[in-house]
Amino acid sequence: MKIASFNINGIKARAGALTRWLDEAAPDLLVMQEIKSTDETFPRELIEDRGYNLHTHGQKGFNGVAIASKLPLEDVVCGLPGDDTDVQARWIEATVTGSAQALRVCGLYLPNGNPVELDPQGQPVAGGKYAYKLAWMARMEDRLRDLLAMEMPLAVMGDYNIIPQAEDAARPDAWVDDALFRLPSRMAFRRMVHLGFTDAFRAINQAPGQYTFWDYQAGAWNRNDGIRIDHILLNAHAADLLRDCRIDTDARAGDKPSDHVPIWAELAV
Repeated sequence: MKIASFNINGIKARAGALTRWLDEAAPDLLVMQEIKSTDETFPRELIEDRGYNLHTHGQKGFNGVAIASKLPLEDVVCGLPGDDTDVQARWIEATVTGSAQALRVCGLYLPNGNPVELDPQGQPVAGGKYAYKLAWMARMEDRLRDLLAMEMPLAVMGDYNIIPQAEDAARPDAWVDDALFRLPSRMAFRRMVHLGFTDAFRAINQAPGQYTFWDYQAGAWNRNDGIRIDHILLNAHAADLLRDCRIDTDARAGDKPSDHVPIWAELAV
């Protein structure tokens, strides 16, 4: 089973880029981030006409996640548990059954966290975007603990807005004070990984210079001034099934591209 993640940066603006890639890559399952559309206005025919079952968790104008699968989706959950007041659409999960067994898939759009607002003691300011990012990650960690207790193959993938290590940025020094690379952000990410997850891409490819995001400004794409912030984490059951994981960098060179590119993994499911 080929599973993929793609931050499309607006379903309506990137419809061409998304469908071109879908037709070429033909993933069995895709999680999308930043659909920037409500459920009612999402152009479902773009996905469904290609043989996919589709579930969206949308929000007008920004955020929004979706999951599409050529196989039936079961037990769909929208929204990250732990805070009933949080209305931002950033989490979706479902179960898909392959030829051999079932796989639980989570698609996420983790908060960016910038600007980083700190109090005089260096702690995140309550109500600020960085405090929200760290609190969201703590809730995600709690959810992952619950999902791991199910003891079935689990893939947690999407735009994490986390640069895990220095080799995941072309210019790591430029990101030191950014919410994507600050030490508390990376520590929160590592706590989740250390629950028992494998970074699928790094399990296959340890080379530097491998990125999933390039800013639209200052010729970042042409200079390969990128960062790796889109990840596929696999629990031990799923990691045993990993056959390949790649970043489809060429998607960034097409007409009206997203600032992200897809990442996909092949599992023996």
